[in-house]
Amino acid sequence: MPVTVKDMMEAANAVVERIDTAQAKAMIEQGGLLLDIRDANELENTGRAAGAHHVPRGMLEFRADDALQSHDPELRKERPIVLYCASGGRAALAGKLLKDMGYQKVYNLGGLADWVNGGGETVKS
Repeated sequence: MPVTVKDMMEAANAVVERIDTAQAKAMIEQGGLLLDIRDANELENTGRAAGAHHVPRGMLEFRADDALQSHDPELRKERPIVLYCASGGRAALAGKLLKDMGYQKVYNLGGLADWVNGGGETVKS
């Protein structure tokens, strides 16, 4: 039976905890990674959360796999990772992907607006 986006979102939301900006900031202060997975043009248009690391969603698998030459050393399986995108959908799906790859401490902040509405600062990219 084919899987729908609704099915994928339900599965992702079931395993990736949604957190707020205060929780995200606390994790980041303890060494967690704030990860922006939006496309480069989105960052150019809206900026990004202050201190956020950027890996586009389309490259996440290749940056997260530590067996590949393209691995991003900021992505470590023992490090808490807080994901955000524009509205939270891609962050949930990306979070499930990371969990499937063995990352345990993965959280969905939602969208950039959630960060801003929670008092988070932004910077221009």
